Amino acid sequence: MSLSISRRAFMMFSGLALAGTLTLAQAAPVSFDVPLTGAQQVPPVTTPGSGNAKLTYDPSTRVVTWNITFSGLTSPATMAHFHGPAPTGKNASPKVWISQKGAMEVTSPMTGQATLSPDEAKMFEAGDMYINVHTKNNPGGEIRGQVMPPKGS
Repeated sequence: MSLSISRRAFMMFSGLALAGTLTLAQAAPVSFDVPLTGAQQVPPVTTPGSGNAKLTYDPSTRVVTWNITFSGLTSPATMAHFHGPAPTGKNASPKVWISQKGAMEVTSPMTGQATLSPDEAKMFEAGDMYINVHTKNNPGGEIRGQVMPPKGS
């Protein structure tokens, strides 16, 4: 009889564990906006330029899609990336190219998508990535926005 109870308990816990795994794997994509400003650069950049990134992120596939617009920059945009890991106020290396690698000029809007590595996904979900648009006058970046996915994503 105790063997039968143990089997039932094992099957119940296995079923619950499987259900939990399926729930995580089927997390819904989330959409959110990231404002881009010179004030978020480190150090801050005085610029009339600004921008906005409309992002969608699917945690089950680690795919991020973007539609990034900008205007008013002090010179032509030269490239754009997701950088990380870095909280607000800190700098980090580029992780994911937003603009076409090797292009000498970038125009608004920039659209695209990428599949993040498991490490990049952890950074992204933790809010430890930022978007940086670099320009000829500000090669370190003219406008920047911290990627802060909505809670629960």
